[in-house]
Amino acid sequence: MAEVGEFGGIGVAGGTIATYLHQRGEVQTAAGYGRRFMAEPITPKEVLASKDMKAQMELLIMKIQADFCNALEGEENFGKKFTVDRWERSEGGGGITCVLQDGDVFEKAGVNISVVHGNLPKGAIQQMRSRGKQLADGELPFFAAGVSAVIHPRNPMVPTIHFNYRYFEVTDSQGTKQWWFGGGTDLTPYYLNEEDAIHFHRTLKEACDEHDSSYYPKFKAWCDKYFFIPHRNECRGVGGIFFDDLDEPDQESAFNFVSSCAHSVIPSYLPLVKKHKNEAYGDRERQWQLLRRGRYVEFNLIYDRGTKFGLYTPGARYESILMSLPLTAKWEYMNLPPADSKESEITHVLKNPKEWLQMPQKQ
Repeated sequence: MAEVGEFGGIGVAGGTIATYLHQRGEVQTAAGYGRRFMAEPITPKEVLASKDMKAQMELLIMKIQADFCNALEGEENFGKKFTVDRWERSEGGGGITCVLQDGDVFEKAGVNISVVHGNLPKGAIQQMRSRGKQLADGELPFFAAGVSAVIHPRNPMVPTIHFNYRYFEVTDSQGTKQWWFGGGTDLTPYYLNEEDAIHFHRTLKEACDEHDSSYYPKFKAWCDKYFFIPHRNECRGVGGIFFDDLDEPDQESAFNFVSSCAHSVIPSYLPLVKKHKNEAYGDRERQWQLLRRGRYVEFNLIYDRGTKFGLYTPGARYESILMSLPLTAKWEYMNLPPADSKESEITHVLKNPKEWLQMPQKQ
């Protein structure tokens, strides 16, 4: 797997993100899945052979899942592998949940795809209407496909990464179809490393700029706003990109943009793992990591819209929905890091999001 080039002193091979995206080639057809995927596709192969958007998206997310799982396994020092759990949903569709647990590099890593269909539950309809979606009354058949991952490393010097890319279709009783894409990638370090944050954001910006130069600043600001914990008055991490309800300029262009973003995950993150996974740390750093993981849990269970949608869906598979939670976390009463400490440094940035690429702030 090619990686992104020399960013902020992180030396890896392969040139720019544009080169990386070019070299990866097109998503293969259904006939070519074989060992490239973690398990059999959810949809029958003859249906995946079509060129409609549902088939394109399922093939994309399966490839992203396999590529990322293979890359993470390659960082484990003692051959730890993902457990692969292919599941089906009686209401329609299913998914593939891949979890690596108790590795020497990754304490818990979850990479999940879901391809589900059926009728929208009332809770999901209300949530979508609150975002401005004009949905008719009555039964609303839907299709949703997405890939999501959360990686909790063992070493506190390695940041956590989360990404999610998804496609949604809903059809009303008149046969009118609405579709949109959503997703994003964000980074949650336990200790601040500005070089890492700049590398991460620059990689995402290059993926965005391949399609529209307005995307990165717009979706970076959206990410800072979305991954915010109001009761703590702080962001969950150092941001990235986030977008929802993307239905322009056209379906194929939007898909190509989502594909570029999804393929940028490995070059944005793997250099950081390689750089820090063998660094020394002690009990102080470990305890701080566990406290910060507690904040991660708070956001996911209280505010995350994707978690809520999953829990609202009939036949919800709770083990897969909650795979994003860390294996271990900690809460302490009134924990305040000492002033001028490494812990207070990251806390300050979480309360005051930065423009990592020195872009002008919007007024």
